[in-house]
Amino acid sequence: MGRSRPLFFLPKGFRAVNVLPSGLVRLGRYRLDGAMSEISKIRCGVVGTGYLGQHHARIYAALENCDLVGIVEADDARAEEICGKYACERFASPAELAAVCQAVSVVVPTDLHCEVAVPLLAGGCHLLIEKPLCTSLAEAEQILAAAKKGGCIVQVGHIEHYNPVMAYLENAVTRPQYITADRLAPFNPRGTEVGVVLDLMIHDIGVILALVRSPVARVEAVGVNVLSGSEDIANARITFENGCVANINTSRVSQKKVREIRIFQPSNYLSLDFMNQAGHFLRKEGIELVREEIPIEKDEPLKLELESFTEVVRNAGEPKVGAELGKSALELAIQITELIRDGRRAG
Repeated sequence: MGRSRPLFFLPKGFRAVNVLPSGLVRLGRYRLDGAMSEISKIRCGVVGTGYLGQHHARIYAALENCDLVGIVEADDARAEEICGKYACERFASPAELAAVCQAVSVVVPTDLHCEVAVPLLAGGCHLLIEKPLCTSLAEAEQILAAAKKGGCIVQVGHIEHYNPVMAYLENAVTRPQYITADRLAPFNPRGTEVGVVLDLMIHDIGVILALVRSPVARVEAVGVNVLSGSEDIANARITFENGCVANINTSRVSQKKVREIRIFQPSNYLSLDFMNQAGHFLRKEGIELVREEIPIEKDEPLKLELESFTEVVRNAGEPKVGAELGKSALELAIQITELIRDGRRAG
């Protein structure tokens, strides 16, 4: 026997679009006295609740302005765990989830991003797609076209842009001349559907593009496979039209975790640690360098990112890391990957 639909009452100004067999009600866009109701919560969902997606679910469930409605998860045990922990429902497909949500996080393997994102956008959902946006520029164009057609926001999960360290750098970096970034991590099979450039280096690519704010003039890159079928260690040297040079070292076969950046400017030097949210500033005084510790108010970057995303959805605003910036980082990451692979073939 089918599950009966519950009785429910909608406040004045609400419009019911659909009542699902599960009993969940999808509400259309509504206005109350000419403005969106201040008492409403953003109805959120997550596709993929694995290692990272579980934290998206946790944070949506905890945010005061959100209601975690449901998830799409292939693993039965994990789906039962997440639904039990956060009192949400499991849906069979992204399209079904789109019917009850306004905002959805896409936290599946990168090679599935486009396949998952397009039906969600067709269903009218605003998306936070974990980095990288996808695996190819053709897929990026598909996602952008679907977002434009549906009038939807796409935010890309370049999480370091929401790290308190980045908030400091955005104010302190004015004339970068030379940048070094190191991102090292122990090997983990998760994420190896792409090489280390798309897996890890893209974090620093996005940060550096945002800080330098200049077109790329030249790119050089090398890399090697170690434990997977694609590059696990990579180095890229990026020269910008304004003269700034960035050197990025990335490895996912390290014995330790490192997420550091150093930026050299006229008369000063900044050294920041994204992982520990700490750093110092060296400034020139006469012939000496004076060191100062940087006061950084620590916080969870993913929480800050999802808070920002849901507020952008609520206010129909522009995300800090939108699809275009995500596409620019992807384009440069693909260029670096191709240079590495071309170099290996030539060797």
